[in-house]
Amino acid sequence: MVSRILGPDGNPVDTTLLSREVATPTVIGVRAVHLEGVASGLTPEHLAYLLRQAAQGNARDYLTLAEEMEERYLHYASQVQTRRLAIEGVKPSVAVPKGVPAKIVDFVHELIDDSGLRDTLGELTDGIAKGYAVSEPVWEYERRALRPVAYKWRDQRFFQFDRLKQTQLRLAVDGSLDGEEITKPTFIVHKPRSKAGIPIRRGFARAAAWAFLLQSFALKDWSAFAEVFGIPLRLGKYHPGASEADKKALLQAVRSIASDAAAIIPQGMELDFVETKGQRGEAVFGQLLDYLDKQVSKLVVGQTMTSDNGASMAQAKVHNEVRLDIQRADGVQLSNTLNRDLVRWAVALNFGPQDDYPRVELPVAEPEDTKALADGVAKLVPLGFRVSQAEMRSKFGLSEPGENDEVLSAPAGTTAANDDPKKAARLSAADCHCPACGGSQRASLAATAVAERDDLDDLVDDAMNGWEELVDPMLRPLRDAVARANSFAELEAMLPQLAAEIDGSKLAEVLARLTAKARGLGDVAD
Repeated sequence: MVSRILGPDGNPVDTTLLSREVATPTVIGVRAVHLEGVASGLTPEHLAYLLRQAAQGNARDYLTLAEEMEERYLHYASQVQTRRLAIEGVKPSVAVPKGVPAKIVDFVHELIDDSGLRDTLGELTDGIAKGYAVSEPVWEYERRALRPVAYKWRDQRFFQFDRLKQTQLRLAVDGSLDGEEITKPTFIVHKPRSKAGIPIRRGFARAAAWAFLLQSFALKDWSAFAEVFGIPLRLGKYHPGASEADKKALLQAVRSIASDAAAIIPQGMELDFVETKGQRGEAVFGQLLDYLDKQVSKLVVGQTMTSDNGASMAQAKVHNEVRLDIQRADGVQLSNTLNRDLVRWAVALNFGPQDDYPRVELPVAEPEDTKALADGVAKLVPLGFRVSQAEMRSKFGLSEPGENDEVLSAPAGTTAANDDPKKAARLSAADCHCPACGGSQRASLAATAVAERDDLDDLVDDAMNGWEELVDPMLRPLRDAVARANSFAELEAMLPQLAAEIDGSKLAEVLARLTAKARGLGDVAD
């Protein structure tokens, strides 16, 4: 029975489909994938064939290979894990457009706080490597709302793309070459866009497959090389008069050394181990494998500096910013999928179609340079810049101290009052804006700033006293002209006359005296 519940597109939704699992695995058939494997014995010809088949709509073998690559190619697996965990660790947030009712906002917050959804977000990142990933929500009425009570991860091999459109996903079924259309409306299908093209060609597993094939050959050849040249040649010597029985005994001894490194030979016979020198497999195979690993790092995480060896901290910092760009892009694409396939549907099914929907985002925060932040705050606070302690604690990852906690404080004897009585008097003369103390003192940061003053600072303070009297003769004619002028052109015409009226003699005299004093202080300091 079709209900009157409408989806975000305004069309009625068959609610009986929501609680039913559609893409379930089977023991046999096209949705039985536990026994498949293509990586063993893979050749360049076979790899090229299965990649062509994937582009034409038959991606089953390619997806199987992509799964096996993460089990057999350790460096590739670590880079894929790094890429996926970088976005999986981002905490979702909700952006609310103006006019959205509070009850809808609260419902979306409950939706994203579900631990099952957080696990699903991590599973959907599998599409970054394979081109797409699918999750099937199971809907039930719970807490007076229709919401997903479970999220079922579905193997990509359970689906196939339409051979004509190549973007529309269809369910793989036995006896059908093209599969069947998915009627359940709420599948979450994540199709990351790392490059343009059809979804099955977007995943980086396609490009990494060639590196996987080459490193497989290199490892196999290096193992054979190590077996031949890594073990010393076992050479047994016998006398010319040795009998056939003696020869057989010596041969048996040489052969048995490979397993237990012990042998019994007739007396008078010799057994030497000849070592091979100058054979370096790492110069060929090792450098090839290192080259392939670096290319894979560039492909998956965009650089090699933070994934392999870094030449310098500065270069690693720049390369890490590249990783942040990739992380942000992955977060935006995953949040787009979540909003399109889950949030809009959940809101529409419970509150009807909306003009504006809350939007779930995966914001990637910029790394904080706490040292630069601390230095900047230490310089700004003495100048009157107000900073929230709670915000600073959050920047440094520190919690609010409890009543019984032992709190760190500035060491005793470091204030200006203990160093110089004159500076202490200057501190007591300053006004405190704290309503709690009601006295005349500055904050500890201001005291530290004053404690660093010298005679030149005192000279500057003395010079600043009465500065208005020095500057006023220069500015008064200009202020009067501005008051008299009716337009900018009229003021501009007065400027030649104003130049003759401006008197800067007093300022020049004071600056000359201060320059002489400053020079004298400098000579004394030297």
